[in-house]
Amino acid sequence: MDYVVILLLQIGSAIAGLVLLSIGLAVIFGMMRVINLAHGEFLMLGGYAAITAHNKGVNLWIAMLVVAPLTVGLFGALVERLVIRHLYGRLIDTMLATWGLSLAMIGFVTVVFGNTVSGISAPLGSLSIGGYRTGRYEVFLIGVAALLLVAGWLVLRYTRLGLIARGTMQNAAMAAALGTNPSAVYAVTFAVGSALTGLAGGLLAPLSGVVPTIGAAYIAKAFITVISGGAAILSGTAIASALLGAINTLTTFAFTSVLGEVALLAAAVVLLRLLPQGITGRFFRRAL
Repeated sequence: MDYVVILLLQIGSAIAGLVLLSIGLAVIFGMMRVINLAHGEFLMLGGYAAITAHNKGVNLWIAMLVVAPLTVGLFGALVERLVIRHLYGRLIDTMLATWGLSLAMIGFVTVVFGNTVSGISAPLGSLSIGGYRTGRYEVFLIGVAALLLVAGWLVLRYTRLGLIARGTMQNAAMAAALGTNPSAVYAVTFAVGSALTGLAGGLLAPLSGVVPTIGAAYIAKAFITVISGGAAILSGTAIASALLGAINTLTTFAFTSVLGEVALLAAAVVLLRLLPQGITGRFFRRAL
């Protein structure tokens, strides 16, 4: 029984990790249709922001929950203003621009921090369940991921800001005719997506550490999860994270972590072969 509880917690932790990795991209790519190939570097920047702030004496929780998302959110707003704003509707140009941005960010961070792993200790200690132990911080991340999904759904479903954002993404010309400034909505949405990505980077830093090239390990999982989820940015991300996270964890427990990653990729390939429009493109079409 204890083994089952630990396994369920590990599955929940894997799902939470995929949700955190993907939720910022779900906003930027899922809502705005902007292919941000620098998404992994935004995560990396959030991790470095949290670590640097903590090393300078800032409380760890403030560093992860405030400094990291604020730093990356402001950086995202700057990127949207200077680069992305001029490329809406030009997918190839956006991909090339964000790929160049990712290379520039890796080079800059390498010069500043060096090419070594930086990290901070995970807080909260460990949790004993029978003869097994797991980190309380991983359980905390499960709660954070669930809270982000619920909060995002409430904002998009019940607030004026959420309605304006969804309406502008669906029909910018109509939104403008009704008095909305689409340019401002796009800027705020990109900044919010960037802030969520920075929050994820800060929260994951105690588990994985941060190195300038770590974005490459993040971006593939994030895109796989969002694309597999389909058009519904929140429910799609949640369902795809649950499915892929469970497959990854169960395969890792049964075999090795390498085969776990292979199983995740294989499951995504099969899923997209059977459901080319993603899970919510076939099911839950009216979900957010």
